[in-house]
Amino acid sequence: MSASAAGGISTRPWYREVSPRQWKSLFAAWVGYVLDGFDFVLITLVLTEIADDFGLSTVESASLVSGAFITRWLGGALLGAMGDRYGRKAAMVASILLYSLGTFACGFAWNYTSLFAARLAIGMGMAGEYSASATYALESWPTRARNRASGFLISGYAFGTVIAAEVYQWVVPGLGWRWMFWIGILPVLVALWVRRALPEAEDWTAEVGGAEARPNPFRPLFATRARATVNVVLAAAASVALFCVFTPAGAGMVPVLSVVAAACLVAFAAQLGGRTGWVLYVALMATVFCCFLYSWPIQALLPTYLKTELGYAPEQVTDVMYYAGFGTMLGCCLAGFVGDRLGTHKAYALTLIASLAFVFPVFAVQDSLVGLGMMLFAMLALSQGISGLLPKYVAGHFPTETRAASLGFVYNVGALGGAVAPVLGANLAEGMPLGRALAVLAFGLTTVVIVLIGCNVPHRLHRLIDRTADADHLVPAPVSVGAVSVEPTSR
Repeated sequence: MSASAAGGISTRPWYREVSPRQWKSLFAAWVGYVLDGFDFVLITLVLTEIADDFGLSTVESASLVSGAFITRWLGGALLGAMGDRYGRKAAMVASILLYSLGTFACGFAWNYTSLFAARLAIGMGMAGEYSASATYALESWPTRARNRASGFLISGYAFGTVIAAEVYQWVVPGLGWRWMFWIGILPVLVALWVRRALPEAEDWTAEVGGAEARPNPFRPLFATRARATVNVVLAAAASVALFCVFTPAGAGMVPVLSVVAAACLVAFAAQLGGRTGWVLYVALMATVFCCFLYSWPIQALLPTYLKTELGYAPEQVTDVMYYAGFGTMLGCCLAGFVGDRLGTHKAYALTLIASLAFVFPVFAVQDSLVGLGMMLFAMLALSQGISGLLPKYVAGHFPTETRAASLGFVYNVGALGGAVAPVLGANLAEGMPLGRALAVLAFGLTTVVIVLIGCNVPHRLHRLIDRTADADHLVPAPVSVGAVSVEPTSR
């Protein structure tokens, strides 16, 4: 019997396996990521203007970027659990409403504290958008093209940053920085319209939608009254500790508060993962943390570097951000093809290794906007473009019934690396030029991520405790038909 006769291997081009309904599903999720990128990058573009208005130091300004990360772990877990229990669509709509309203509120901020509070709301919504849209898109697409779905999806974030850069050029010089946030509410109507009649994700519908008992990913946290009380206290302690770490309220206590927050979050991971899964949760949290540490210093502080060290005008900053945004966008799309061809881990490692060749040269370019733009395009296409595979990589470790909540929690706890990154970059810049500080962080942490993902460290650690752990729940292992190994049929 041939493999094709066995019904598992398709000889059709991959794009013919994707139905119009599946393309629509991806587009709806992609639009959410465009808005995600647009709303999130606004703060980095207007950071210097806000600092001038409110009289903020470099570290205080950087903490405004960090603010949206502080609540991400909570938003990702709660909205992810909503997606597991009630469907991916409901969580997608709730997420986009939450972060868009937070963005609108930023325009009314009257001081540092009020702006920081609005950033907390943005963080919760964006965390839910990541988990809900990523699981929705991945579970809706054919099995053998899910790296492509992941890459296409994350390219929306990069496209959103390009749009934000264009709006910045036309709006801020004439109207001021507040209008950037007020304009950010308008595209929400488009996203809600696109999502109004979406079908539910196929994997969720097949495995969860028809079940009498819907999953409750947080059941381990509330198994007894005593445990529930302890976990409420842990959640409050983690939130307060993180708030103090990234605001002046925690001055002089940052190391202690960081340990408190980390201990609380690891305690949640231990309970959610259970006896055999807690190592996987913690290892994935650490991996994502390092992914944010290598990429976010540049994402958050690149406009500041361009304006302060290179003296670029707003229109020149926009030009450079075009190169950066389109490089990342192209890299995300290509990453999906490379990932499906070579495998997620190998594609991640090889692409990041190639990106290291550009890190220090990018910050050596001083007098050529075009030269700097081309170098950034190449570096970000490789280094940040490959992050298009991160949703697929993380989500593949979890089964359908708990995927959104697990992805939302693990990814967004790790995303605290994005909160640490700009503050770390700003602190390093007090002892060296900002460009050199960004290069040092990017090079060092990229090397760490190459090892963690390239060698698949989280799964290897998980296998030490659970020998039966699946390598990838999103792409099941081939099944044997006689002597022939047959890939699972695409949905």
